[in-house]
Amino acid sequence: MKQRTFCNARIVTADEEFTGCVHIDDGIIRSVDRGTTSVAAAVDWAGDWLMPGLVELHTDNLEKHLVPRPGVLWNAHSAMTVHDAQCAAAGITTVLDSVVIGNMDQGGARCQTQHTSIAAMHQCRDEGLMRVEHLLHLRCELAAPDILEVFHQYSEDPLLKLVSVMDHTPGQRQWRDLKSYRRYAERNTFFSDESFTAMIAQRQADQQAYAVPHRRAIIAASRERGLPLASHDDTSAQDVLQAVAEGISMSEFPTTLMAAQAARDAGLFIIMGGPNMVKGGSHSGNVSAAELAQADLLDIFSSDYVPSSLMLATFMLGGLTQWTLPRAVRTVSLNPARAIGLTDRGDIAVGQRADLVRVRMNRAGMPTVLQTWLAGQRAY
Repeated sequence: MKQRTFCNARIVTADEEFTGCVHIDDGIIRSVDRGTTSVAAAVDWAGDWLMPGLVELHTDNLEKHLVPRPGVLWNAHSAMTVHDAQCAAAGITTVLDSVVIGNMDQGGARCQTQHTSIAAMHQCRDEGLMRVEHLLHLRCELAAPDILEVFHQYSEDPLLKLVSVMDHTPGQRQWRDLKSYRRYAERNTFFSDESFTAMIAQRQADQQAYAVPHRRAIIAASRERGLPLASHDDTSAQDVLQAVAEGISMSEFPTTLMAAQAARDAGLFIIMGGPNMVKGGSHSGNVSAAELAQADLLDIFSSDYVPSSLMLATFMLGGLTQWTLPRAVRTVSLNPARAIGLTDRGDIAVGQRADLVRVRMNRAGMPTVLQTWLAGQRAY
């Protein structure tokens, strides 16, 4: 593989920011130096930031391409390659494609695409069609009657790197407010009062029947395989205490300050959404990412449903009191990588895989990804 040296770059490591040079060989960072270089073939980055490639643990972006309009299912391979290109353009070099498993919507889009999306990810990887590295995150809807059957179909998948347990039954966690839930449920359809009440009753009956045994089985199987686990939408301290007792290591999108504080006290990684930071709050009325950051209750950003939100959120976070750009960059690189056991990426340091992003601030004050490199090869 061709050797490369990038110079006059504003390098952001895990701990500091300085102007210097990075030399890569065979896809690995071989040296990180301050100042200039004597290498004649060095590429001048003209003062642009040189950051580690972003590591994404939870994105629903693929779904937008699988279902571009309500009732329209798109070709999974086409959806995957476009999603991949968007990740590369956002500076993401490692992405865990989050696939919801378990039929909670009575044959809806997620049920129809869960298998095709995973198959497309494998085939596109095998054919070398991906710009960045794609891995798998199974989002397990615990109250779904069929969840165990689907989970066991993929629990041994070599690309599986994260399992999250979630319960979107209306009336608790994220959907404590049934009025908010109804607005969300009616974004693509309409419920009469009678049909809405019947749907709520069915969801709550399924939860009573399935949620507890399914949670136990999925957590036990994941721990046996050594898979990292995340608890989704923790709302109370009790939610977090349950997760800790089960060996879960991440609190994904806690909905309240109380839950986030309990997660910090328990030593869990706290994951929040980039769109929450960029928009100044949660679209669901939950606690804001900025509030948690200012209380030192934020470890990892996820792009959730907008890949480009990671870079925007990073620079916004770096501007907050008690935060720095290197610390903010850790939330989208080193921290998520280590949270799922990846030790070969996430930092601009000797021996790390050369996953790099070139970023420039445009005249509107927005960070812009100019280049993305995966293992020393240009991906964008």
